[in-house]
Amino acid sequence: MALPSHTLENGSVLVDSGQSRLAELGYKQELKRDLSMFSNFAFSFSIISVLTGITTVYKTGLNFGGTVSLVYGWFIAGGFTMIVGLSMAEICSSYPTSGGLYYWSAKLAGPNWAPLASWLTGWLNIVGQWAVTTSVDFSLAQLIQVIILLSTGGKNGGGYEASKYVVMAFHGAILLMHAIINSLPISVLSFFGQLAAAWNLLGVLLLMILIPSVATERASAKFVFTHFNTDNGDGINSKVYIFVLGLLMSQYTLTGYDASAHMTEETKSADKNGPKGIISSIGISIIFGWGYLLGITFAVTNIPFLLSEDNDAGGYAIAEIFYLAFKDRYGNGVGGIICLGVVAIAIFFCGMSSVTSNSRMAYAFSRDGAMPLSRWWHKVNQQEVPINAVWLSAFISFCMALTSLGSLVAFQAMVSIATIGLYIAYALPIFFRVTLARKSFIPGPFNLGRYGVLVGWIAVIWVATISVLFSLPVAYPITPQTLNYTPVAVCGLLVLTIASWIVSARHWFTGPITNIDK
Repeated sequence: MALPSHTLENGSVLVDSGQSRLAELGYKQELKRDLSMFSNFAFSFSIISVLTGITTVYKTGLNFGGTVSLVYGWFIAGGFTMIVGLSMAEICSSYPTSGGLYYWSAKLAGPNWAPLASWLTGWLNIVGQWAVTTSVDFSLAQLIQVIILLSTGGKNGGGYEASKYVVMAFHGAILLMHAIINSLPISVLSFFGQLAAAWNLLGVLLLMILIPSVATERASAKFVFTHFNTDNGDGINSKVYIFVLGLLMSQYTLTGYDASAHMTEETKSADKNGPKGIISSIGISIIFGWGYLLGITFAVTNIPFLLSEDNDAGGYAIAEIFYLAFKDRYGNGVGGIICLGVVAIAIFFCGMSSVTSNSRMAYAFSRDGAMPLSRWWHKVNQQEVPINAVWLSAFISFCMALTSLGSLVAFQAMVSIATIGLYIAYALPIFFRVTLARKSFIPGPFNLGRYGVLVGWIAVIWVATISVLFSLPVAYPITPQTLNYTPVAVCGLLVLTIASWIVSARHWFTGPITNIDK
């Protein structure tokens, strides 16, 4: 039996079905419920942002497997990501709250395991989200550095190469702007979210057509669909191993769609529109992302040169592709730099939406008393915005990026939590759904019917698989500089979370706390 989905009539007042369900779950309507289904979709789509993910880690795909890893790996990762999204959407329909994943875990794990399940899921989720914001905004700072480098002559023409301190200043300024924008009322933020979605859609269409059209040399279809690059310079020769590492680019890009769940308390008919936001953001990202990959890859003719740090873009593969396409045809790379500006704006919107999602998660998690100084972080202002949670999220993301000043290896290990930590948080409530709550789960308006358990198990197995893949060495021989510190970072987070539970939280944290007297 599924939960009903309709607009309830309370006297002469119509009550939104999402708000009604929120009250059934024990929470007051404190945030302004003003987002449409498209607005909900826009936040997740802008965080996935294929322009952001593909542009910033395209070099990884080229290095490990080349065009084959890019073209086919995208669909493999995309297909399994959709399965994870379908399972999350089913749970979201039943529990449309800003807490999202950690609330789901609490309800699905049962009363005995609820506190530990929600504690573990919540901390993996929120730290993973902060790592996403850190990674996105730092990648924008790095792209701005590359744009300045190319605008001043390029690496081989005496161009200006910003120091790591200047890049950090860019990062701080970007986060400051994101915090200011996220302090605005949700109606204004909704407009920015819709603008971000439109920019991403149009930007992909523009670049996937423009770049190969302008390029004087284009790759053949045979090269794009069959070339497998084994010349990675990292001591890895196994084609299977190389292809697996190439998948990382696709999986890194396809994250962040839990934002639709975190925005449900501000979404109309959230029990229906929240799940639609998750599924549509993944599906449209897969289609547009593949188009972007194909368009850019048809402009690739010399992989070793694009990967070389001695090119004008300093080894930033897509920047060099854009720059060369226009320089070879028109004698200068100004057009390519403008195209990089289109990508930079998309990354800016991605970071903006990421801070939005972070702040809603922090608001809900602190509302249930799970964070230090919880009473402070779940306060909302007169515009019904969790203002303190917004600035907390921006501040923590800045602090996480400070590790790059000491060691890029340490920074990369920290932001690796953005993928693995986040996906483990995605998998935990799904795992509880197909095990402890297999018979007791009551689906909402959106549900997978008899296929829910099967889809859930496939999702859990895929997350377990990529958790291993992301932890594999990416270069041989293994040295302190080439070691993949992802498992160290993720295991460190797990140890800290479990240790804090054993030492302290198990004595006082009881899981989600209702704020409506039933």
